[in-house]
Amino acid sequence: MPESVSAAGSADTVWSARLHELWRAAQDIDDVAQMSRYVYGLMLAEPGVVAVAGTRWNGRALTYVRSAVPGQPTRTTVAPPSGGAVAGPGRVSPPPGGAGTAGSSLTVCTHDLTVSGEDFDPERAVLAGAGAGYAVECRFGLGGSDWAAFSVGVADRAAADPGLVLRLSQLSEVLVASNQRIVEYRAHERRQTEDAFLAEASLQMDSSLDVQETLGRVARLAVPAVAEGCVVHLFQPDGALVPVASAHVAAEAQPWLSRVSGDDPWFAEFLRLALEKRESVVQECGAFTEGPFGPRAEGFGGRVRALSVSPLSARGKALGTLTFIYHRRSDEVAGLRVLDDLARRAALAIDTTTAYEQRRRHVEQLQHHLLPGALPDWPGLELGAAYQVADSSLEVGGDFYDAVVRADGGLALFVGDVCGRGAEAAALTGLARHTLRTLLEDGTAPAPALKRLNATLAAQSATRFVTALVAVLTHDGDGCLMEVASAGHPRPLVQRADGGTEDVAVGGMLLGVVPEIVAEPVAVRLGPGDTVVMFTDGLTEARSEEGVMFEGLLPDAVRRCGPSSGDMAERLIAMASDFRTTGDDDIAVLVAHVKGTR
Repeated sequence: MPESVSAAGSADTVWSARLHELWRAAQDIDDVAQMSRYVYGLMLAEPGVVAVAGTRWNGRALTYVRSAVPGQPTRTTVAPPSGGAVAGPGRVSPPPGGAGTAGSSLTVCTHDLTVSGEDFDPERAVLAGAGAGYAVECRFGLGGSDWAAFSVGVADRAAADPGLVLRLSQLSEVLVASNQRIVEYRAHERRQTEDAFLAEASLQMDSSLDVQETLGRVARLAVPAVAEGCVVHLFQPDGALVPVASAHVAAEAQPWLSRVSGDDPWFAEFLRLALEKRESVVQECGAFTEGPFGPRAEGFGGRVRALSVSPLSARGKALGTLTFIYHRRSDEVAGLRVLDDLARRAALAIDTTTAYEQRRRHVEQLQHHLLPGALPDWPGLELGAAYQVADSSLEVGGDFYDAVVRADGGLALFVGDVCGRGAEAAALTGLARHTLRTLLEDGTAPAPALKRLNATLAAQSATRFVTALVAVLTHDGDGCLMEVASAGHPRPLVQRADGGTEDVAVGGMLLGVVPEIVAEPVAVRLGPGDTVVMFTDGLTEARSEEGVMFEGLLPDAVRRCGPSSGDMAERLIAMASDFRTTGDDDIAVLVAHVKGTR
């Protein structure tokens, strides 16, 4: 075998081994620039190579120059932020096959450094200064507008043989593949981070059903994670776009942001134009010649580098806009995927809480109409009542109470409870209350009134049962006579003037279950200072963490409230609420206190 062939084979073997080591090293780096100490050393070991240079570009602007010559440390010159060198017409991101794409096709060029006029700066000066007469350059894309060039300088054209070109291409392919892995890994990490943020944002926004709290969270959760400032605008019934929440990483900037978002006509027009595009819009502020943002603005606005506006829409409704204000670099601005996704989640949270708030108001209005607007005045008696909605399901409860002066001058009191919640319960509540009110107002006694109500419910084929307690009071000397009848309802309590308490032993059958019921009335005399307490089972069935019911504590609670109706109803409900850890039934309490001689 000729000696030259043997030497060439040995060189190829060494090169293959070194290239393999380079592939292994490429698996452990997190920036392709870290490969320079490997690839520069490999190329400097090639026969005839007198210098190596590498450049990194962002579009046509130079990022840095790195060079090496045998026996000397690698030198790196970073281009100034203002721009540094700019690539000429001949120096562009890799041409055919994927300009600007990570892993795009390699482009190999040969340069005669002895001939001026060819655009090959800044490598020309670096390589020629080291004694190179010719150069072989390989360009490749790194993703987006980022690209790089790797060049070797040789003393004469003969050294720039096909073998050198091949090896330079192979090294460049390793760099491209390594960078492709890094780009994909970073994109995966960034997407994981973004998805984690979006998931946490949903949890934060969905954790409250209060409109103002939700709006505040939408503004605050993205500052400074997404941007330095955030403003939420919502459409009002008249079509106006009004700011409803804002946040800024700098507390002293908050007044400025609130003023700009609410009063600046330029900003209002910017939002209008952005909304017309119906998707997230990112706008750098460097080119703004007017308005409250960008280099020409004063104060905090002059620091703003970019704005993004995302439309808020949910369930086919346009709700408003989500605006982010960035002081950070443009390459740190969130991508459109994140902005669109965050706006979609925010819009759903806002629409849900708004709908909840509207429904809550409707339920409150309906519940209000199912209860008396005011209790009547009746000589010698003081009345008090309270009602608490304990359930958060936005369904109308079935508890009710009322007091009515009868045609014969007596006073009728009643409380009741319809099983369950919702529209059907509300309908039966209204039916039961108004039926009892009409019957008692016309002079019907408690037991017959309950039987008549049962017949009415039976005629309606009601699927829910009803409990009720009726008491009719008439004057008797300096006190009152009370006739009580019950239909499956908790017994009332009587607190005597001396502080003792007793329940009224009255019972009866549930309403709406069987065609006819038995209701036996009980008579009780109330003297001056006595108080009668009527309530629904939500009061007695409130349970502690140990499972103890409030029913056993009720007599003592009544005693602690004192011998007067006053605020007893509210205080009893408050005591039960403080005691309760389980149970979500509504509570109605009606209290009548005998003041004494009329």
